[in-house]
Amino acid sequence: MNTMEENYELAKWLAGEMTESELIAFQKTPEFVAYTKIADYSSQLEVPDFDEKRMYQNVIDTKTQHPKSIPLFNTKWIRIAAVLIVFIGLAFFAKTQLYYTELAKNGQQSTFILPDNSEVVLNSGSEMEYKNWNWKNNRELNLKGEAYFKVAKGKTFEVATALGKVTVIGTQFNVKARKNRFEVTCYQGKVKVNHNNKTVLLTKGKSIIFGIGSQFEMKEINVTEPQWRNGELVFDKENLETILDELKRQYNIEFVLKNHSSEQLFTGVIPMKNLDAALEILSFTYHLQVKKVSNETIVLESLNVQK
Repeated sequence: MNTMEENYELAKWLAGEMTESELIAFQKTPEFVAYTKIADYSSQLEVPDFDEKRMYQNVIDTKTQHPKSIPLFNTKWIRIAAVLIVFIGLAFFAKTQLYYTELAKNGQQSTFILPDNSEVVLNSGSEMEYKNWNWKNNRELNLKGEAYFKVAKGKTFEVATALGKVTVIGTQFNVKARKNRFEVTCYQGKVKVNHNNKTVLLTKGKSIIFGIGSQFEMKEINVTEPQWRNGELVFDKENLETILDELKRQYNIEFVLKNHSSEQLFTGVIPMKNLDAALEILSFTYHLQVKKVSNETIVLESLNVQK
């Protein structure tokens, strides 16, 4: 929808002239919430009273060679026009500040297309927001969690997280920002990663993991996309608590860990779509007894505890 169409729909909505189907469609637009807030604010604005007599006298007193007939408009329409002008101005400002949010809940993944046809896949328990306005000249977004990107060629593309920032031009890469762990993998092109004022350039087939502080580990990969896209979770020197956090997001299940004190780190692959197999791997690795309390809760208890 172009600007003229948006203003036309906006005017119809303000005048209460929309059909039921038009109103339903208008309410589904991302801008509707912002328009509603602006309408509430605009209703509090006051336009100065229109003095018809004074305006008429000014016309009579004005000397012109060719007098013109100047119609006196109804003050109601002047007020509506004034409020509409203010409303459109505020709506335009709100549109430039409006953020779009994409969410992948626990147990789900979400794939969507950005305005420049870049593709993003959010992993479970992840959230991303961006501004649609002037996107091609300002390709910036904020990420919480993990996402895989196929970036269309264009100007600089930036992914900001609480742990660091990733800058690219046109490439395919994965970003994971969970708790204190910040991991970036480049599958195509080049990626510039910034973490704690340290900048690292990644090329195709390279991955970097930042832990606590400024320590990091660089490694090579031999796959063309993140393995979670194919139903596998890959862990590299992760503790059990972190692994259970990830399984909670993928299976949408609560895990209760009892009497576990091992600091053993796990490196390997755990399936995302076979809970029994995932629990079998963990129970064997960490010597745990699995107790299914309900469909939403599973208890894992260490077998090494003296009773």
